[in-house]
Amino acid sequence: MEIDADIRRAWTLPGRFYADPQVYERTRNAVFARSWQLVADAESLRLPGQVHPVTLLEGCLDEPIVLTRDRSDALHCLSNVCTHRGTLVAEAPDRATCLTCRYHGRRFELDGRFRSMPEFERCEDFPTEKDDLPRVPMAVWRTFIFAGLAPRFGFEEFSAEMDRRVRFLPIEQARLDPTRSRDYLVKCNWALYVENYLEGFHIPFVHASLAAALDYGQYRTEIHRYSSLQLGVSKGGEDVFDLPADSPDKGLDIAAYYYWLFPNTMLNFYPWGVSVNVVRPLGVDRTRVSFLSYVWDESRISTGAGADLDRVEREDEAVVEAVQRGVRSRLYDRGRYSPTREQGVHHFHRLLAEWVGKTGASDG
Repeated sequence: MEIDADIRRAWTLPGRFYADPQVYERTRNAVFARSWQLVADAESLRLPGQVHPVTLLEGCLDEPIVLTRDRSDALHCLSNVCTHRGTLVAEAPDRATCLTCRYHGRRFELDGRFRSMPEFERCEDFPTEKDDLPRVPMAVWRTFIFAGLAPRFGFEEFSAEMDRRVRFLPIEQARLDPTRSRDYLVKCNWALYVENYLEGFHIPFVHASLAAALDYGQYRTEIHRYSSLQLGVSKGGEDVFDLPADSPDKGLDIAAYYYWLFPNTMLNFYPWGVSVNVVRPLGVDRTRVSFLSYVWDESRISTGAGADLDRVEREDEAVVEAVQRGVRSRLYDRGRYSPTREQGVHHFHRLLAEWVGKTGASDG
């Protein structure tokens, strides 16, 4: 798992990373159980009393959590498992004054504190803090709600730079468009899908429509501690952002900001809105990718770099599924990086080596 810090000398992850069930299990515990995950948007909990149950990283962690907005208008993220006998407390979005377990009637406040329980009058040393619903770390960025079981780093470590870069965008005005949102089942290891996202190297070879929209010569990647940004510059100068005067990209015809947040979330900003990609591992060689389209300007959705996302996705699927078949080969071990085009992949591999290696394994 060791990856040289110098991309000019470094070799990629070994092929077994993508095919070994034991490595996958280590990654599940060391990476996904310790990272931030996108779980909802603020539109799901606009009003006091709203309750929104979520399965944290379904198919991988399968952790039941529940988001609530209490009567004081404060948001909470809690375990959705009753502290009596383990029943799910909330099973569907609802409006409520408290959380009530339908199995034996235990009640909790919307902030998770134990309220009452029938037939427990003779129970000694009851209730205690262990009877409250455990709190789950939560962070809100603009309209998006993130949560994590035990994140290894603070949310601001990958949100701060992104916030500075795209603060001029009306993200809070964007609304989810179900007609332009869908899930894709991809027959590959989750990390192969992320790697493909993290480099524009393949665009001229795989994506004809995207290559026609973007200037490959000006395509570049910026690396941050737990995130990276790919800047998509328009080839024709059409359908681009109206950048503020203090933008570091002023003077460039930016068609897209492609943000990756470690390990498996992508926020793709276009002049029409945000395309969110959540990569959900389902097994060592199965991945579900959720495309969620949040739109603030529908008049621009059919032009520019973000015009035909479904086609681009299907092209990516075909490539990464072929890679999955290839890395299982007994004759393949490791490859090399392009120092000019694969900085994002190298950064991703360095983080995986850090988290899944000896240090990461002990943290899981």
